[in-house]
Amino acid sequence: MVSLRPILLVEDNLNDIELALTALKRNRLANEVIIARDGSEALDYLHRRGTHAERKEEPIFILLDLKMPKVDGLEVLRQMKSDERLKMIPVVMLTSSSEEADLVRSYKLGVNAYVVKPVDFHEFVNAIKELGVFWAVINAAPPGSVRK
Repeated sequence: MVSLRPILLVEDNLNDIELALTALKRNRLANEVIIARDGSEALDYLHRRGTHAERKEEPIFILLDLKMPKVDGLEVLRQMKSDERLKMIPVVMLTSSSEEADLVRSYKLGVNAYVVKPVDFHEFVNAIKELGVFWAVINAAPPGSVRK
């Protein structure tokens, strides 16, 4: 039996977390969703530190908010893409920022996709469902990106 790798959702807004979880559940994605409430917690998860020291699999993809407390999404992305063990994990910047500078910085740091959070509830849910299906089901992971 194939083990489904988890999705890492890095988000500090409780409403957006609930909406994302609802959207993924509605699409019947069976992947576990790991939630990190800020960039520092996301880095602990990715580097297997603290309470995440025993985790086994890398996430199938990461939904990463841009503006968060402690460590922002750009710094998480920068650290990930400079780490040989993490740089192949697909990262989708999921943010309320439509500023061109944020978009450009994200792509320069190696983000795989940049999605501005829709304000409308149904559009938000649909965007998350489509992202989940694409990155967890349709997209083929690069060779060597799966580490246990």
